[in-house]
Amino acid sequence: MWASLFGVVLGGLLSYLAQFTTVRVAGRNEERRQAAQRAEARRAERLELLREFVTIAQEGIRVAEERDQAPDWAAAGTPEWFAAGRSVIDRLWVAERMIQILFPPRLYRLARTYASAVDHVLWRLPDQIAAEGSMWHHLRDPQHEFLEAARTELGAHP
Repeated sequence: MWASLFGVVLGGLLSYLAQFTTVRVAGRNEERRQAAQRAEARRAERLELLREFVTIAQEGIRVAEERDQAPDWAAAGTPEWFAAGRSVIDRLWVAERMIQILFPPRLYRLARTYASAVDHVLWRLPDQIAAEGSMWHHLRDPQHEFLEAARTELGAHP
């Protein structure tokens, strides 16, 4: 009789341990799955922010080009042009601030440098254009450094 009772207790204990272990393993697997989902969602969010920042910077460059390439520089500065310039720069600075929130300080500093370069070429005056030359000369290095750092940050290459 004691052997039967011992067998029942041992069987119950083993069943409890098996269920306890299964629940713990399932819980850990669920935590890992959720962590992976959060990481992928964060990566997608960061990628979208970078895409937005680069798109807005390119808009700013196009607006600056419109004015730089106009036959009459002063006449090119219409109220519509100024409104477009202010709009694009406002959006660029907002995207730059979001990079500060979602990325490490190094990438933020490079984004700020690039945004500042776009801001500069957008608002520069004819005498600045004559002294500085092509806006591409002013934009090339900040743009390249930012894009390389962004690629590295997203893990596109070591």
